[in-house]
Amino acid sequence: MQWYFVAALLTVLTSSQGIWTTLSQSNGKYKYDYATIPFLAEFFKLSVSSFFLWKECQSPSPPRMTKEWKSVRLYLVPSVIYLIHNNVQFATLTYVDPSTYQILGNLKIVTTGILFRLVLKKKLSNLQWMAIILLAVGTTTSQVKGCGDAPCDSLFSAPVQGYMLGILSACLSALAGVYTEYLMKKNSDSLYWQNVQLYTFGVIFNMGWLVYGDFKAGFEMGPWWQRLFNGYSITTWIVVLNLGSTGLLVSWLMKYSDNIVKVYSTSMAMLLTMVLSVYLFNVRATVQLFLGILICIISLQMYFMPVHMLVELPQTLPATSK
Repeated sequence: MQWYFVAALLTVLTSSQGIWTTLSQSNGKYKYDYATIPFLAEFFKLSVSSFFLWKECQSPSPPRMTKEWKSVRLYLVPSVIYLIHNNVQFATLTYVDPSTYQILGNLKIVTTGILFRLVLKKKLSNLQWMAIILLAVGTTTSQVKGCGDAPCDSLFSAPVQGYMLGILSACLSALAGVYTEYLMKKNSDSLYWQNVQLYTFGVIFNMGWLVYGDFKAGFEMGPWWQRLFNGYSITTWIVVLNLGSTGLLVSWLMKYSDNIVKVYSTSMAMLLTMVLSVYLFNVRATVQLFLGILICIISLQMYFMPVHMLVELPQTLPATSK
């Protein structure tokens, strides 16, 4: 399986994530406890990874599994970050529409590039840094609204809380992604064994978050496991499967590719979400939107295309005899 196929599939799932989450709302509110979604998604990822790990263990050559606690405990960190991030992104969608949510999420392109350099010590060329900055410009351009139908002193339509939560979500996503890539590549352990460790802690921490919510509410609605599926619909289950499948694809990219591929997949998802939102949620298409899409596409080409296809390199002249 090539990384670009996984990236394309991740793009499709990510682009529909915000849409399905919005469709699962009723009159702008969740009928279900949205803290249960990350818990069930983590349980789904753990179940799938455990099954494939079991299949690997049945093979003649068992997979490599590092079981020392000093290695296992490292998987606590991304689980905590993802716990916070998953709940923040649901809160964000109560303030902003799906296209704005995807745009804010693309801020992690820049933060990931910085952490890529500082934490993983991976160098980016000047052309790649220009592409990252251009992507940020493109996403910002696509969000800016014109002054024809709204006052010019209010270019952004969503509440401030939505943008603050979106920025926080982007930073958490970049931090968790870079740290997860470090874990996945620090040894040659089986991907499914690494997933089992990661998602076991994910299930535990999300369960702890649900218990904390019960204590905070004084158990007015009973323990969380008695109302786990309250308010669930087919759309809600699609949200769970979408979030879980996205996480599995991301772990594959972290193991065999890198974070930049992942976040560029997210940016492509943003473009697709914005186009779909025009038809599904009556979001008005603007010139700025299409200009931003064009800039993002140019950024993608600048980052991934070989340099010799973007610029004409000078040819070395043959030495001449005097």
